[in-house]
Amino acid sequence: MRGIAAGAVAALVVLGLPSTATSARAAACANPSGPYTGAVSWGQRLVNPPRLWALTRGEGQTVAVIGTGVDKQNAQFGPGQVLGGAGTADSDCDGRGTIAAGIVGAQQANETTFTGVAPGVKLLPLRYTESNGSSSDGGGDPGALAGAIETAVDRGAGVILVAVPAGSDSPALGAALEHAKSRGAVVISAAAATQQGAHTYPTASKDVLAVGSTDESGAPVQTEAGDYLGIAAPGANLVSTSAGGGGAVAHRWPITDPSLAAAYVAGVAALVRSAHPELKGEQVVNRLTLTASRPPSGAHDPRRGWGMLDAYAAVSSTLPANAPGPSAAAVRSQLPAVVPAAAEARPTSDVAAGVVAVGGVAAAAAAGIGVAAFRRGRRRGWRPSRFRA
Repeated sequence: MRGIAAGAVAALVVLGLPSTATSARAAACANPSGPYTGAVSWGQRLVNPPRLWALTRGEGQTVAVIGTGVDKQNAQFGPGQVLGGAGTADSDCDGRGTIAAGIVGAQQANETTFTGVAPGVKLLPLRYTESNGSSSDGGGDPGALAGAIETAVDRGAGVILVAVPAGSDSPALGAALEHAKSRGAVVISAAAATQQGAHTYPTASKDVLAVGSTDESGAPVQTEAGDYLGIAAPGANLVSTSAGGGGAVAHRWPITDPSLAAAYVAGVAALVRSAHPELKGEQVVNRLTLTASRPPSGAHDPRRGWGMLDAYAAVSSTLPANAPGPSAAAVRSQLPAVVPAAAEARPTSDVAAGVVAVGGVAAAAAAGIGVAAFRRGRRRGWRPSRFRA
């Protein structure tokens, strides 16, 4: 069990947010940059939420956002979208929880070009730490994090986003993850450590979808690496909702924080659960990793997992419910044909994998990889695709 040295996670954090030192917290809470009206950010273009909404907006799903709380007063959260009740925290001095929640489920608004991935979801804000990576909390107490996960499970969250991972493990945290798995919840946590050899938790724990982060060129943002990394998503130069807006539509940008990659994956996981309610938690994880856009080799990358999140393929592809997750054998096997889906007219460039024709368990393992995603990944040399806004 290895902890993160003080400040390790905080080395790559939200630009312009206040110091995480406890003594400064009361005097320096998060402040917004204003309403964002610029070009749609690359992370949002990659996921392309409006294209997904023809299939689902995440209705019927509750996403727990575990970290520093969520400022429900930000006007990009819909009425009643941020849930209250026992254990919830609807304020956020630090600001990171609000940023993550916005990526997951912020509503469309005339004042901005920013929108969340799954605006139909409910957001369950849970605070287990006041700040991220401070010398006083070592990146967050794993026992407190375990309690927050238990609360999320008890409140019926189908997707549990650890927006601020802890710097160490604990038996209580392991038990909470087992409980979440038994209830069918998908736990998603980012590899956020920025010191060589450091690990974050529950990212490095079993029964968790561990997320690596990249910049627009496809280069990893975080230093943390391991065979437990499952998938990659945007984590640099992003836009999202800000705490401290006083009821207005308010944002922070540019944001570089590897933890935010997990928020993109959590939003897409909620869309998958909404579109495919029959899937168990591990089947949702398999779908996300099988449809990820592969590197040229098709092999696992210790900082980017099995590839870059491909949101449209994850939601729209037809895969057997019992398709196993990716493996070295799967990526080496011959890939089957891909049959285009008829769900909508799709753009001619950077088209995600459609309905995958499969037969048998062995073919299913390879099918999820997707010929289109694989070839596209080879052409781009790991760079994420760019959808037009």
